[in-house]
Amino acid sequence: MTQFKIDENLHPDTADLLRTAQYDAMTVYEQGLRGRSDREIALVCQQENRVIVTLDLDFSDIREFPPQNYAGIIVLRLSDQSRLRVLNVLAKLIPLFVTEPLVGHLWIVDEQRVRIRGMEADSIPS
Repeated sequence: MTQFKIDENLHPDTADLLRTAQYDAMTVYEQGLRGRSDREIALVCQQENRVIVTLDLDFSDIREFPPQNYAGIIVLRLSDQSRLRVLNVLAKLIPLFVTEPLVGHLWIVDEQRVRIRGMEADSIPS
């Protein structure tokens, strides 16, 4: 089963939404990782084989965080980053977790679409 790590820039309700959908989700806060660098968070995600979910655009830099080295990276690039908007967008993503590749891929999600970078670069409307 896919496991997720919710970055500190997202509300803890994000993890609750994933748990409700029967996914294993841990927040950076729950693990005492608040304030750690992106590299430290990325390393923990690698060690735990977790997909990072974040608003931090630094994770979209494939030179710094090559997607093939991770269980997956999901960057939410939303103009409205409110708790409710993030939860609504994530709720729409959940069905894609079983139909689209996560492992070794970078998902960049905006209000219009989901761009997936990895072995087979693709883009799907959201």
